[in-house]
Amino acid sequence: MRNSESSWGWTSILLHWLSALTVIGLFALGWWMVDLDYYSEWYRDAPHLHKSIGILLALATLLRLLQRFKKTRPEALGKAWEVKLSHLTHGLMYILLLAIFTSGYLISTADARGIDVFNWFTVPGFGELVENQEDLAGDIHEWLAWSLIGLALLHALAAIKHHVIDKDRTLTRMLKP
Repeated sequence: MRNSESSWGWTSILLHWLSALTVIGLFALGWWMVDLDYYSEWYRDAPHLHKSIGILLALATLLRLLQRFKKTRPEALGKAWEVKLSHLTHGLMYILLLAIFTSGYLISTADARGIDVFNWFTVPGFGELVENQEDLAGDIHEWLAWSLIGLALLHALAAIKHHVIDKDRTLTRMLKP
C-alpha cells in the first residue's frame, strides 16, 4: 500500500491514474459542453457534472500533495537532467492543476452562488471579486487546461521513452508496486 525507496505504493498508483483519467475526462467534457446551447438537455447537467468532479479532483490533488511531501518516494530514474526536468514537470503540473481549480471556482461563483457537489455538499461562493470575472477566469481556465493537457502528453511520452528506449522501470513502477 505504501511507497518505498524503490517503488510506488498502491495508494499513490491509484491516485495517479484516477487523477490522470479524471483530468482527461474533465478536459473532454469541458471542450464538449462549451458548445451546448440553452435548449440542449445537457445545458445544466454537463456543467454540474464538470464542477462536481472538478471539486472532488481538487480534494484528491490536495491529498496527493500532502502525501507527496509526507511520504517516502522512490528515487527518480534517468540522467541528472532528466530527473531535474521530471521534478520541474511534476511541480508545474501541480501548479497548473491548482490554478485550474482556482479559475474554475472563480467562473462558477462569480454570481455569488456556491458550487453544489453532487448534492452532497456546497462549496460557498464569494461573488464577483473583479469586473467581468466569469469571462476573464473562463479564458484563463481554458488556456491552463490546454497547457495541462500538453504537459501531461509530454509526461506520458517521457514515461514511454523510459520504458521503450531506456528500458528502465519508470513506467512499470506506476503500474504495479
